[in-house]
Amino acid sequence: MSTSTILLRPGLVSLAQWRAVLGGTPVALDPATREGVARGADAVAAIVLRGDPVYGINTGFGKLASVRIGDGDLALLQRNIVLSHAAGVGDPMPLPQVRLMLALKLASLAQGASGIRPATLVLLESMLRLDVLPVVPAQGSVGASGDLAPLAHMAAAMIGVGEAVHRGERMPAADALRRAGLEPVTLAAKEGLALLNGTQFSTACALAGLFAIEDVFRAALVSGALSTEAARGTDTPFDPRIHALRRHRGQREVAAALRALMHGSAIRASHRDDDPRVQDPYCLRCQPQVMGAALDVMRQAASTLADEANGVSDNPLVFADTGEVLSGGNFHAEPVAFAADMLAMAVCEIGSLSERRTAMLVDASLSGLPAFLTSDAGLNSGFMIPQVTAAALVSENKQQAYPASVDSIPTSANQEDHVSMAAHGARRLSRMAANAAGVVGIELLAAAQGCDFHAPLRSSTALEAVRARIRDVVPAMREDRYLHPDLRAATSLVQGGAIAAAAGDGLPGLDP
Repeated sequence: MSTSTILLRPGLVSLAQWRAVLGGTPVALDPATREGVARGADAVAAIVLRGDPVYGINTGFGKLASVRIGDGDLALLQRNIVLSHAAGVGDPMPLPQVRLMLALKLASLAQGASGIRPATLVLLESMLRLDVLPVVPAQGSVGASGDLAPLAHMAAAMIGVGEAVHRGERMPAADALRRAGLEPVTLAAKEGLALLNGTQFSTACALAGLFAIEDVFRAALVSGALSTEAARGTDTPFDPRIHALRRHRGQREVAAALRALMHGSAIRASHRDDDPRVQDPYCLRCQPQVMGAALDVMRQAASTLADEANGVSDNPLVFADTGEVLSGGNFHAEPVAFAADMLAMAVCEIGSLSERRTAMLVDASLSGLPAFLTSDAGLNSGFMIPQVTAAALVSENKQQAYPASVDSIPTSANQEDHVSMAAHGARRLSRMAANAAGVVGIELLAAAQGCDFHAPLRSSTALEAVRARIRDVVPAMREDRYLHPDLRAATSLVQGGAIAAAAGDGLPGLDP
């Protein structure tokens, strides 16, 4: 196995590994799981042989659980559940998230509690390895009983139905399997339900959002420090003694990061004495309190999602050691829904604080800089409209931040009478992170422009490295020009982690 391949050890996969899967790193399942998977499949086969009615194996589903299915129809039952549940709508799920969803499902099934056969698991692993990614409509799940519709589209590709993308080309799933040298699977008892039931769609979307938000958070720490420099703000509010009294871990770490980013700045030294200003605006002074609180929330959400990603969310669950099959509710995605709502609030506030700093910088009465950060205001509008764009993105995120988890609607003829709405709660996070990245990108440009007016004074080593990285792709704005490419380039620096990398080590983020 290549050293760059991630060995999935079910129950023990780290957030960093899930992030690598999202980024396209190859995956291989730990061979040690095979025995447990086989025992789970044997337990299901024994139940079928005895003829005992057991939900999900030889009964109908949902409200139809009381309907007994004959042995001759068990394979058809599993095929039918896939076909009938593949009822998603909307745009396809992004392919990196499809990869992550397949890996999450693989790790869940490999824990041996789902009754799936080893050969079926091998097909799922092979699809990941050979780049056969199902086309999964992104809408249709209410987050219980599992992400049924999206996972049904995944399972449909495994039986050769629906569509898949193979090496970048979209085609019928049967063709994609054939081109990869794979055969569609005929599902055995319990397997269709095992593939459909679970929270892997919601969890994949939430993890993708989490990782994107972490990138934005780190870049926003840097942009906040750079804005403080541009406005000739003070680093006194970042004094560790202040934050030790408040005790919050995130607040202490953010304050330390801001101090480190500004350490050695000639701009800061130039107004340390005899500055008539007493206090900076909240958008500068309260960065540790706001960003620290966001960090604490992000870490709590990350802990929840790490547990979910390493757990089993199937139903019913097979306990091979006793031969029992127990019905429960692990498919209910309330933990994911809560985590997604927390992340939505956090990214909303990260963007909101960033936009306030940009608004401060373009306001000459607050920043002491030329109006709209241009030397010839009036003839030039400078950063007037980029701040408007930031405001628009922040407002859009506010509208999307309403908690999804507080909603529920009964389904399946009231059998499934409380649901989590985790799916769309998680799905919105990537859009919100992209919006916030745009906001922070605009702030970076404005702050770099503001610091230009302090020449020949320079900022700290870390922040000058950031300014240089920005100037690699966006030159200083001496006069009005077509700004869209500049905003796009700055946003890409945020999303790709380039800003955090330029600032050097020491920026806090998610725990390993």
